[in-house]
Amino acid sequence: MRPPMDIEFLGGASQVGRLGMLLRDGPATALFDYGMLPAKPPQYPMEAPPVDAAFLSHAHLDHSGMIPWLTGHHRTNVFATPPTLDVSELLLEDSLKVAASEGFSPPFSSEDLREAPRYFESINFGETVEVGDLEVTLHSAGHIPGATLFEVKGRETLVFTGDLQTTSTDLVLGAKPVKCDTLVIESTYAGRQHPDRLKTEYEFLQFAKSIVRIGGLVVVPAFAVGRTQEMLMLLAREKFETFLDGMGKAVNSIYVEHQGYVRSTKKLRQAMNRTRVVHSARAIDKALGAEVVVTTSGMLDGGPVLRFLDAIKDDPNSAVCLTGYQVPETNGRRLLDEGVLEIHEELVKPRFQVRTFDFSAHAGHDQLVAFIEGCDPKRVVLMHGDNRQALADALPGMECILPAEGKWYSF
Repeated sequence: MRPPMDIEFLGGASQVGRLGMLLRDGPATALFDYGMLPAKPPQYPMEAPPVDAAFLSHAHLDHSGMIPWLTGHHRTNVFATPPTLDVSELLLEDSLKVAASEGFSPPFSSEDLREAPRYFESINFGETVEVGDLEVTLHSAGHIPGATLFEVKGRETLVFTGDLQTTSTDLVLGAKPVKCDTLVIESTYAGRQHPDRLKTEYEFLQFAKSIVRIGGLVVVPAFAVGRTQEMLMLLAREKFETFLDGMGKAVNSIYVEHQGYVRSTKKLRQAMNRTRVVHSARAIDKALGAEVVVTTSGMLDGGPVLRFLDAIKDDPNSAVCLTGYQVPETNGRRLLDEGVLEIHEELVKPRFQVRTFDFSAHAGHDQLVAFIEGCDPKRVVLMHGDNRQALADALPGMECILPAEGKWYSF
């Protein structure tokens, strides 16, 4: 009798971040994601053993951050979509710079980073990779351009979602369910709902207009990967005078090169053409006189956003629009909770207005439930969340597994 399919989480089972899942089916072994948690200090998953292949769902560091360690130690081939591989190189290089600036010892060297792309294998949605007797097929996960959920056919069929979004946005179409026996699904927003997306977009645009009318500057801190592009496309609808600064400039260039991964490459290009890019100190002065600035970092912990916040800190007519979750202990979280933030090593109490808008790229609780029901699995494995029981409670009669890190589970 053929042995069962086994999985083990090296990280990211009971928390969001540092995700890595080993899968073993007979003699074949594979690793799905291998990330880090970019906290202070950074947190890493358990050490990965040699595997036959690795699959990367998307470029965010909590999924990709340990890939150079994997290729450096084990020479493992890493399969992912073209935009995921290109953006990963960008984010991994930046992670080394951040580690150096914050005084943390990185888990891999600059040489590991340079050598990693030698082991990258580009594959598109709908294509299949064979790993021993396993067949791994790629489907869109809807999270950001190139984000993938993996359908693994072995003794049974297992689906690993990575990060998942089922709501379509200007940037990407939402993910569709894939029939399977075992569904391994993220649960980041278990127990939490998102507001209606169109209503959020409307409220954001109306608020931005109100600030512009009184002569203020709207600063939009945005994650470089996914959120920046979505915000630029949204702002282009209303023809705001918009400037862009930070890493999002490089990510834009990558996304427009890869047809089929952005919902409309044409609309993204149009938004980019309407946006002026900060390349110099002179351009910064012009941006400060514009209507909207979109810039990194999304949690206000560094990058060009700080110079814009410094410029408007005493202006009650200007505003900061936070468009993503602010992790505890970040500058953005401190601004929300305490009304203060650190700018160039000085703690300030700004006078600008602060608003938050939920543009999450993750499925909310009800969307997760609907996706699970659409996949019609025999069992569901809830990972990558700190409130997984809330999702399990919403699935009566279904076998739910809430795995712990470092333990094997057989199906």
